[in-house]
Amino acid sequence: MKKWIPGLAALLAAAGGLFILRSEYERDQLVTEYFEIHSPKIKGDGKRFVFLTDLHDKEFGKDNERLIAAIREAKPDYVLVGGDMMVAKGVGDLSVSLKFLKALSEEFTVICANGNHEIRLRNEKKTYGDKYREYRQALRTMGIIFLSDRKITVDEEIDIYGLNLIPEYYAPGYPKMKHGFVETVLGRPDEEKFTLLLAHSPMFFDEYAGWGADLTLSGHFHGGTIRLPLIGGVMTPQYQFFFPWCAGMFTGVHGRKLLVGRGLGTHSINIRFNDKPQVVVVDICK
Repeated sequence: MKKWIPGLAALLAAAGGLFILRSEYERDQLVTEYFEIHSPKIKGDGKRFVFLTDLHDKEFGKDNERLIAAIREAKPDYVLVGGDMMVAKGVGDLSVSLKFLKALSEEFTVICANGNHEIRLRNEKKTYGDKYREYRQALRTMGIIFLSDRKITVDEEIDIYGLNLIPEYYAPGYPKMKHGFVETVLGRPDEEKFTLLLAHSPMFFDEYAGWGADLTLSGHFHGGTIRLPLIGGVMTPQYQFFFPWCAGMFTGVHGRKLLVGRGLGTHSINIRFNDKPQVVVVDICK
């Protein structure tokens, strides 16, 4: 046996241990990042939104007090929730997500859309029973606005849509969206208003922008799990590698924007590296 092999094995083991420790540290580090979108469709003062996605039952402090404090500091007009608040595996526990949303609703106007885990609760009734109905009813009781394939107009200038993606669009690999899917589900947007679309997966940005979304807010990819300088995210939950739209701001047709949040929690692959949990603050301005 070559003499250098035990030393290399020890070095690799040490590096792996440091990687795990760093990942554990990062998973609890919360950062707030600010973005601005300027549009000629905005004539007034505009609005500030906090965008949250992929909590997956994560808690930042007791009852998520650190997360709520970060949102409070941003002073948003609305809090937008892009889905995957819970983990739809096992029993599909709703306690963390509903406690957090209740606390949010007591201070802010909250608008929620579905992610793939909410869709799983809805579709897999043999596993989860009435969990989805329980979730919807709880949000209704809290006064939270729930956008399930519908829209709401805020400040007369901004239409916010919530799009449900069907399960096949969350399949591993590179699924293709059916032509005209967004318009079939949501209808045509009002071109005079700023159209903000909550669509959990960023994979179909071209379709969202082509439909008419001035800004699409997405999550789902957890920032790519591991982020490398100059390269970006390494792997998505759908096992796409080095996918370009894992986190950050991107520009598509007609200058329309996609903003992908890195999310807040993890599930199954509980790793974050160079990928701290993120509160997104976006100002839509004239």
